[in-house]
Amino acid sequence: MPETIGWKEWLALPELGVPAIKAKVDTGAKTSALHAFKLEFFTEEGREFVRFWLHPLQKNTEIEVVCVAPVADRRVIRDSGGHEEEPVLIRGKQWLIEVSLASRENMSFRMLLGRSAMRRGNVLVDPSRSYVSGKRIKKIYTKTRKTAKNNNRVKS
Repeated sequence: MPETIGWKEWLALPELGVPAIKAKVDTGAKTSALHAFKLEFFTEEGREFVRFWLHPLQKNTEIEVVCVAPVADRRVIRDSGGHEEEPVLIRGKQWLIEVSLASRENMSFRMLLGRSAMRRGNVLVDPSRSYVSGKRIKKIYTKTRKTAKNNNRVKS
């Protein structure tokens, strides 16, 4: 039975060290996108990885999360304005999804959850609702910052 979610939700990407990020649930978008403002590619044991930095909270550039993920693919995509970008696709967990990394600095949401990810998670979207999974408090990054300084995940 599908789980119902709203048109905007707080999500967690634990494998990437992101305890909370607000996402727009977009059934019109095929793929998901995650905000990243700096990318570094590297190879380890013959596999390509990407280290990327993101600001998980809208209108807050003081909090940075540094993530590392294997690169699944590279593609050229067009945004809704027709601009071409070459994002990097990564895999995250709760359920496995592919996420394109792109600058979403001027967007209202740091993450866009597309319909491919929703199919994998077997979710149903109720556009009249939001934060069905609950609201995460922004203070979570204050707690995370204290514990994560040792592994260089979160910087302030």
